[in-house]
Amino acid sequence: MNLEDFGEFARQVHAALDALNQAREAALTQARQLTRASAYAIRAIHRGESDQADAFLEQARALAEQLQGLAQTYPQIFYAGYTQDALKEYAEATLTCAIIENRPLPTPEAMHLDYAIYLNGLAEVVGELRRRCLDILRQGYSAEAERLLGWMDEIYNLLVTLDYPDALTNNLRRQTDLVRGIVERTRGDLTLSLREERLQQALERLAQRLPETTDEPAPDTRL
Repeated sequence: MNLEDFGEFARQVHAALDALNQAREAALTQARQLTRASAYAIRAIHRGESDQADAFLEQARALAEQLQGLAQTYPQIFYAGYTQDALKEYAEATLTCAIIENRPLPTPEAMHLDYAIYLNGLAEVVGELRRRCLDILRQGYSAEAERLLGWMDEIYNLLVTLDYPDALTNNLRRQTDLVRGIVERTRGDLTLSLREERLQQALERLAQRLPETTDEPAPDTRL
C-alpha cells in the first residue's frame, strides 16, 4: 500500500468499524431483551403459568437466533461478556422450564449454544430447582420434590467431573462449588420434610388406635 492508496484504506477502516459499532449496538439491545424474556419465562413457570412461560421462551428463542446471527458475522460480538451472559440466561430459562414441566432437555446443538454457555446455564438451573422444591415443601413432602432433587444431583455429578481450565469453561468451577452447597441444603430440607411427614403419619395411626374420649363426667365412686 503506497501513499496514494492510504486514503482509500482510511475509508475502508471507517466503514468496517461503523458496521461493527452498529452491530454492537444491536447486539446490546438484543442481549437486554433476551435476558428480560428469559427472566419472565422463569417467573411464569414458578407461578404455574406454563402458557406464559412458553410464550416468553419462544420470544427468547427468536432473540437468541438474532444474536447468534450477528455473532456469526462479527465474532467479536459473540465473545463479548453481554452476549455470553444473555445466552447463558436463555439456556437457564429453557432448561429450567423443561425440567419443571418434566420434558426432555434440549441439547446444546439444538439450541445452537457452545458447551461452556450451556453448562453455565445448567449450573444456574440448580438454584431455580431449589426454589421450586421449597415452594413444594411448603405444602408438605412430595415425590415431585424428590424428582427435582434427582435432577440437581445429576447436574452436580456432571459438573464436578469437568476439571478443565476456566478459560475453556467460563469459570464453571466456581459455579460448581455453589451448586454443591445448594444441593446439600436442599437434600437436608427434603430429609427434614420427610421425617415430619412420617411423624405426622405415625401420630395419625396412633390416634386411630386410641379409644375415643367423651365429654361425659366420670362416675362418682365415693361412698
